[in-house]
Amino acid sequence: MDPSEEFLCVRCARHMKTCCQTSEIFVSLADVARIREASGREDFFERRAPHNPSYADQDDDPVWRDAVFGADGKRRVLRRRPDGDCTFLGPRGCELSLEIRPLVCRIYPFEYDATGIVDDSLDPRCPRELLKPRQGLLQALGMERADAERWRTQLYSELVAEPTAAAPEQET
Repeated sequence: MDPSEEFLCVRCARHMKTCCQTSEIFVSLADVARIREASGREDFFERRAPHNPSYADQDDDPVWRDAVFGADGKRRVLRRRPDGDCTFLGPRGCELSLEIRPLVCRIYPFEYDATGIVDDSLDPRCPRELLKPRQGLLQALGMERADAERWRTQLYSELVAEPTAAAPEQET
């Protein structure tokens, strides 16, 4: 296959730039249940403090802060392999189907908060240099803003329905 025909995320992974390699992926309890049911795995997430302490400064989104971070400063994230890759990153991209992926993965590269998608803002870390000439990022990803907004709404609904993040015994 011509590399230019590969899905953008696969090209990114080969260049060690994809969000699956550089980001800590938060998973809601509903994400955990969906992934567990589809994969049959139990060992794909853990509670961990952010590698970058400034990430915990979420005063601009108190719904996220209060639902995601426990009193110990930890939150539920996908495990990483020793090389840093997401446990679900395979040679052809994410091994999880779109409807099973964590909601934050589905929303990416849109930036968002409890009130909505932030001004059509796209994460600048997404490597646009891997796009084909005259190809837009959303076009390459096959994404629509309406889908991102639907998933964002679902994510925040799931977050506010969870027991407090400080109750890890609820996760098993």
